[in-house]
Amino acid sequence: MTAPKRSVLRLRRLPAALAALACAGTATACADADDRPRVVVTTNILGDVTQQIVGDEAEVTVLMKPNADPHSFGLSAVQAAQLERADLVVFNGLGLEENVLRHVQSARDAGAATFEAGKAVDPLTFQAHDEGGPEEEAGQPDPHFWTDPDRVRKAAGLIAEQVVEHVDGVDDKAIRANADRYDDQLADLTAWMDKSFDRIPEQRRALVTNHHVFGYLADRFGFRVIGAVIPSGTTLASPSSSDLRSLTQAMRKAGVQTVFADSSQPKRLAEVLRTELGGRVRVVELYSESLTAKGEGADTYLRMMRANTTAMTDGLTGA
Repeated sequence: MTAPKRSVLRLRRLPAALAALACAGTATACADADDRPRVVVTTNILGDVTQQIVGDEAEVTVLMKPNADPHSFGLSAVQAAQLERADLVVFNGLGLEENVLRHVQSARDAGAATFEAGKAVDPLTFQAHDEGGPEEEAGQPDPHFWTDPDRVRKAAGLIAEQVVEHVDGVDDKAIRANADRYDDQLADLTAWMDKSFDRIPEQRRALVTNHHVFGYLADRFGFRVIGAVIPSGTTLASPSSSDLRSLTQAMRKAGVQTVFADSSQPKRLAEVLRTELGGRVRVVELYSESLTAKGEGADTYLRMMRANTTAMTDGLTGA
């Protein structure tokens, strides 16, 4: 059963309310005394998903900038304060936002409701090295759940429930209508991805990426993960010469000639593989961990997934 909404403002929001009263007694309005409900989201991928659900019912603040790396981005003092003033904080979790999680805990301690999306969508774990996964992280939860649109559908529905439960002043019917509309769009995305990937022959459904980020997509759509240039679930790691040697051997054995590199990360390591394998490797850019700025090809989750699906399908069929 859904808990009843709070009927009074939290103590931590009193300063804003008092500021609004002070402004009411002056000739000029205070533009920054907006006491609308606040939802703060850590990553820009979840930020887009949350915005689709919330619409105009609350203020949605996304902390991670376009083209940023979720493993390494940090917060300013202003952003940390925004977290603590939030009615609801939505974060990926499972260790993804490595420099931000302590601020999420501080917001929770200050009274903000928090929702860890990755933990709520049946997360996968990294597999052992001989199955194409990072050996040192085998058995640890994989935070990159958004590469499976079905899990994003589940996360979106849960975010809607969190907004309805914890964010005062929103129209519950509007939130649920937005969530239903977005759920239909995500269902269409999954069907389109299934149809697109059907073009790839079984023997070519093998992935090599910059780092281990597509485990959920592989699990959902029947791909094999051969390995990654950075043998880790985080971009903060770096490969050794033996790692690269093992990967090139695995690629030769599997007949893989395409490496998928994140468009927001340097491709130097992927280019090294091209040199190691005699120039026979094609490096294809994907949008894997961050949305782009508006108009740059992947400024929404839906556009990102469609762009990646097209690039992967073309890259693995030789189109």
